[in-house]
Amino acid sequence: MYFYIYFYIKALHIIFIVTWFSGMFYIVRLFIYQVEASEKPEPEKTILTNQFAIMIRRLWLGITWPSAVLTLIFGPWMWYLYNGFHHPDNWLAIKLCFVIGLYAYHFSLHSIFKQLGKGVYKYTSTQLRIWNEVATIFLIAIVMLATVKQGMSLVWGLGGLVLFVIALMSAIKIYKSIRK
Repeated sequence: MYFYIYFYIKALHIIFIVTWFSGMFYIVRLFIYQVEASEKPEPEKTILTNQFAIMIRRLWLGITWPSAVLTLIFGPWMWYLYNGFHHPDNWLAIKLCFVIGLYAYHFSLHSIFKQLGKGVYKYTSTQLRIWNEVATIFLIAIVMLATVKQGMSLVWGLGGLVLFVIALMSAIKIYKSIRK
């Protein structure tokens, strides 16, 4: 029975990781839309910024934050059920470093959420588009480490991640030039 609980906890952990990432990906898109709406003439500006503010608040407080908290509850619980919190393998220690970085990213989004809630627009839509891709980088690193584990070379893994970041930034520059 104890062994089967692990699989339910693991399933819940994965579900909340997916909803958390979904929330983080979409919230930055909404931030972008709200920043762009703030540059529109009235009454369009007020109508759009009010609507985006409602959508942002509901997504952030109703889905993204609860998913982040539940991910944090089910992850360690799953680890405990699997191996009783023994010292993590190298791959898991590296993955946990990325997870800490992901929570730091989450808190940075919360800071932007609070700023936009006060009508403070510190970032351009282009800066937010770039910031939106940070979650993608964390997603790739964490999933690769969680699935490949010890089979992944640190050098090849980091090299692949750097190449992906370069390709991503190039794609953003190309998109920006096409958009203009």
